[in-house]
Amino acid sequence: VQLVESGGGLVQPGGSLRLSCAASGFTFSFYQMSWYRQAPGKERELVARISSNGDWRSYADSVKGRFTISRDNAKNSVYLQMNSLKPEDTAVYYCNLNTAWGQGTQVTVSS
Repeated sequence: VQLVESGGGLVQPGGSLRLSCAASGFTFSFYQMSWYRQAPGKERELVARISSNGDWRSYADSVKGRFTISRDNAKNSVYLQMNSLKPEDTAVYYCNLNTAWGQGTQVTVSS
């Protein structure tokens, strides 16, 4: 299993970013996928999860209405659209499948 995140960066409060996770080494369309994040000095937390075919999604309360998880099974990819970003969204964001993790992508929200 390999998960490779991209799309992080520095953005001002209120801005948007779209994270991508390219997956390989398994049958992507069989599995639900998740995004987690970890801020400095804090535990890793679940941000969003999507079912194998995308028909249900769940979100942490802190990101509901601002973040959208999606997937493209033809491209073996999962995405996280982040809008109305806040400084407290600053963290390393990770793609996850069961016990497999990507290397993470840094998101920094600051003016």
